[in-house]
Amino acid sequence: MRKLFSFVFFAILAISLPAHAATENSTPEQAQAMVKKAIAYYKTNGKEKALAAVNDTAGPFNERDLYVVAYDLNGSVLAHGANKKLVGKNIIDMQDVDGVMVMKEQLLAGKGKNGGWVNYKWPHPITKNLTPKSMYNEVVDDIMFACGVYK
Repeated sequence: MRKLFSFVFFAILAISLPAHAATENSTPEQAQAMVKKAIAYYKTNGKEKALAAVNDTAGPFNERDLYVVAYDLNGSVLAHGANKKLVGKNIIDMQDVDGVMVMKEQLLAGKGKNGGWVNYKWPHPITKNLTPKSMYNEVVDDIMFACGVYK
């Protein structure tokens, strides 16, 4: 039943993701730099402005196939650069098609000393196909900022 839920969730997500104007996948270094940029913005401008900037699909944290997501430490989506329909939803129990507990793994990685990476499958924002993805996660205060790359 859980795998069926995950499949349906990913199918709905793939349909609702906006297409980005990109021709090639971004690099892990670019994703990590995007998270660092979002954290610097948060430290300078505060939580409210940072979350609004992450939610802005035309803003500084959304380019090509890169977009930042912000979560609280309980697995709720605070801001999402590609899918505002997820904002406010708790996804702590979400799994990918292979059973990876995506949010739980991201929180563990993000709480690491220097942040961390999690690998799973996710709908590509351009092709809509389930694609291997690596997500860089870093916690600051009570927020985890994340950005990933598709392989």
